[in-house]
Amino acid sequence: MSDNTLYTTEDSDSQKQKRAALKDTSPASSAIVSVPEETQLVKLRNLVKRKVERNPVLIEVPERPGLSVKVSPNITQTQMKNWRKQCGEDSRNGLDATKFACMVIGHTTIGIYVEDEEVFDEYGNIMNFAHPFILEMTETTKPVPDAVRALFGVDPHIESAALAILDAAGYSDTVSASDPTKESSTS
Repeated sequence: MSDNTLYTTEDSDSQKQKRAALKDTSPASSAIVSVPEETQLVKLRNLVKRKVERNPVLIEVPERPGLSVKVSPNITQTQMKNWRKQCGEDSRNGLDATKFACMVIGHTTIGIYVEDEEVFDEYGNIMNFAHPFILEMTETTKPVPDAVRALFGVDPHIESAALAILDAAGYSDTVSASDPTKESSTS
């Protein structure tokens, strides 16, 4: 037997009996094994480990019936800050709202749909505003803001689409607070 009390090399009789009972799987000797309940701590750990990500959404292009862009509304504050800065937020003239809207649309687009079917190039790649075919079709050289502007055609629709994306991202969500010391009124 080892001197370390936390780890022993010899098994006690009860440990041997427990192992023997687990090894014996005959129907006559099967015992009911209790499964420990999931504790609140385990539930919390599982909730925190789960990746939080918003599902993609389709944004229709109003002036082009049947055409939609698929966007990922997972936008960080860092991205927002960079886009605002690139659109002149800190400049003398201030933020160019339409250019900012183009940035939101252009950087979140992860696909293009025609009549509810996703469009791929001949190699199976998704289409976005940086794709050479989109640049060629829109007769532009810059995905943002030029290709976005050319595809949407109308500046107010660009800004409306960007607002819809920001809404889907959660920037217009309200977070409710509740008092855990008060009982529910539904009981």
